[in-house]
Amino acid sequence: MIEAGDRIAVGVSGGKDSMTLLTALRQLQNFYPKKFELEAISLTMGIGNADFTPVAEYCKQIGVNYTIEETLIGKIIFEVRNEKNPCSMCANLRRGALHNKAKMLGCNKVALGHHRDDAVETLLLSTFYEGRIHTFSPVTYLDRKDLHLIRPLIYTEEKQIKSVVKSADLPIVKSPCHVDGKTKRQYIKDLLLELQKDNKEIKSNLFGAIKRAEIDGWHE
Repeated sequence: MIEAGDRIAVGVSGGKDSMTLLTALRQLQNFYPKKFELEAISLTMGIGNADFTPVAEYCKQIGVNYTIEETLIGKIIFEVRNEKNPCSMCANLRRGALHNKAKMLGCNKVALGHHRDDAVETLLLSTFYEGRIHTFSPVTYLDRKDLHLIRPLIYTEEKQIKSVVKSADLPIVKSPCHVDGKTKRQYIKDLLLELQKDNKEIKSNLFGAIKRAEIDGWHE
């Protein structure tokens, strides 16, 4: 996932996952035998009043170069197109902007803060709404951009990330998205919480199923 000489762009939304990822990779630099560089990148959405000042100050404190890329993605989705189901398009546009900036900064890899719970939720979203057994991979190569996407927190549970944020007192920037907490992903998250009342192992079982299902990029 990380090799000597890598220059890794960390996508930093300012949320708990990306801030934990940035912190973990910065700490990893202190003892990992393969030396690598980090660039932190945040995207504005053109909506709301997201203030990335705390993130900028934190990056300065830990010694990571930080770039804020201005975009109008939120305006395009909510005001120009008035999308009824905006999440997929938003994710695609944000990925494109992040990848382009990463290439401009000379990075060969992009690190995203997806964790184990995200992988399970994506599996159910794909199954319920697309009719296919699929989730994202720990490592993905984008041949058009000549970039590798890596997800170093893929085996980390969301509750562990929340614990890190609390214990390390990491700065968090609230999402300006109009539909934050009202999405199909939130519905799946709530559904899993309900199912866990009867089966505490349901997330572990689903994650195990992902590893055994021969999904591209996954293996036992």
